[in-house]
Amino acid sequence: LVERKAIKEVENELREATKRFPAFASPHEGYAIIKEELDELWQEVKRNQANQDRQIMRKEAMQVAAMAIRFMEDLCGEETKHGER
Repeated sequence: LVERKAIKEVENELREATKRFPAFASPHEGYAIIKEELDELWQEVKRNQANQDRQIMRKEAMQVAAMAIRFMEDLCGEETKHGER
C-alpha cells in the first residue's frame, strides 16, 4: 500500500538522521530543524505547478515527518522530563 511505502521512507530517513546527527539539544533546535525542512517543502510547493517536482516534494515532506518524529523521541519521550534526558 502507498501509506506503508511512505511510512517506510520516513523510518529510513529517521534512522539515517539518527546515525548522522546527535539528538536535538532543545525544543528550539528541534523546531528550527523542522522549520528548515518545512521551508524547503514550501519552496517547491510555491513553484509554478508545471515546474513542481513531485519527487522533491515527497522527499521534503518525508524529511518534515522524520524530524517531527525525532522531535517527539528526543524531547518529548517519557524519559525526558522538564528538559532532562
